[in-house]
Amino acid sequence: MPKFDHHPTVRRFREQAQSNDSKSTSVIDAEWLRNLCLAAGADDVGFVEIERSQVANQRQDILTAFPPTKTLISFVCRMNKENVRSPARSVANVEFHSTGDEVNHVAREIVAALEQQGVRALNPAMGFPMEMDRFPGKVWVISHKPVAVAAGLGHMGIHRNVIHPKFGNFILLGTILIDKEVTKYNQPIDYNPCLECKLCVTACPVGAIGTDGHFNFSACYTHNYREFMGGFTDWVENIAESKSARNYRQKASSAESASMWQSLSFGANYKAAYCMAVCPAGEDVIAAFLTNRKDFIQEVVKPLENKEETIYVVPGSDAEAHVKRRFPHKKVKRISNGLQPSSIRGFLRGLPLTFQRNQSEGLDATYHFTFTGAEECRATVMIRDKKIQVHDGYIGNADIHITADSDNWLRFLAKEQNIIWALLRRKIRVKGSLRLLQAFSKCFPS
Repeated sequence: MPKFDHHPTVRRFREQAQSNDSKSTSVIDAEWLRNLCLAAGADDVGFVEIERSQVANQRQDILTAFPPTKTLISFVCRMNKENVRSPARSVANVEFHSTGDEVNHVAREIVAALEQQGVRALNPAMGFPMEMDRFPGKVWVISHKPVAVAAGLGHMGIHRNVIHPKFGNFILLGTILIDKEVTKYNQPIDYNPCLECKLCVTACPVGAIGTDGHFNFSACYTHNYREFMGGFTDWVENIAESKSARNYRQKASSAESASMWQSLSFGANYKAAYCMAVCPAGEDVIAAFLTNRKDFIQEVVKPLENKEETIYVVPGSDAEAHVKRRFPHKKVKRISNGLQPSSIRGFLRGLPLTFQRNQSEGLDATYHFTFTGAEECRATVMIRDKKIQVHDGYIGNADIHITADSDNWLRFLAKEQNIIWALLRRKIRVKGSLRLLQAFSKCFPS
């Protein structure tokens, strides 16, 4: 007999377990759970079973985070829209941070209440903190947006934000994982609240949102997230490379240094999020837009368009060309986005995210890559009609074949090694026209 069998805690647990066995249930009443979530502060809520096809591509990540997951609770908390619309980004960022804290607080309250009922539950962060040891890979524990869509809380607009049918895109999302099934699950709503008015296209300072629905991840990430992740590491490297205070001031103004201090002290600040600010969709939001569209544009859109500000871009990117053409009164600052893949798989996954379609105009080529050494891999990259496809293995006939030692290729991407030196040492070998390699590089400015 184990020596702790007669311990008071063990005996009390076994007595309670016998009592709880008769009360326990494997299925939770959906209406009871919904009311619990609303009472905790959620503005709307929906439930998704772990087997749902809409979460299939992240099911393994979910089960890794919380193995007994059977149901995902998705909920939203509303933001105050006038704060988000303010050209004073300090006002907007207070709203983002305050509502984000509220989402985490609501999630924690729900989990605490469920634990009291014997339900195991886990709430990943609304946004940050994330698993930065994985950076620049997938650092988030759960993708809240597809879960919210599956739970009937809205659909993605062309600006890649979830638009709630009532609250519009002025929401932040939370997800809770529980070890029980519920009596009724929600389904996606049968229409998209997005009006496709293209005001987000108009207002975006870096042209990240195309009129055809194309999204330039790199443009958005580089500017809007300047004081997060890659932008922060780029700033740190600027400090490390500076030979003196004077040399540093040539790279960063006093205002930029103060802004970084502010982000470190009070939470990283978004530089734009104008796409959310101007969105008129949603029953609680649409009145001003429908009543007087001209006044809406003058009061909401124009102040953001006309704002004189610094826009952060990667040199040679589509964003740089867009700002100079569309917003000549805004100051362009050329920077690195800080996205340096740490693996060949990371490099290949990142290609569609950093691809600059306008820089690829006229290019029609198939690239075969063979990576050797520490990370062996074969891949095909096809670029044509200003679109990119990345495949495992060799597909089709290659116009150019690049063979590279994986470590040397990653060092080349990090600008720690000159490609000419790598070519001379045959650490990188090219079969085909070097012009195509140059054209490839132009599509992915860093």
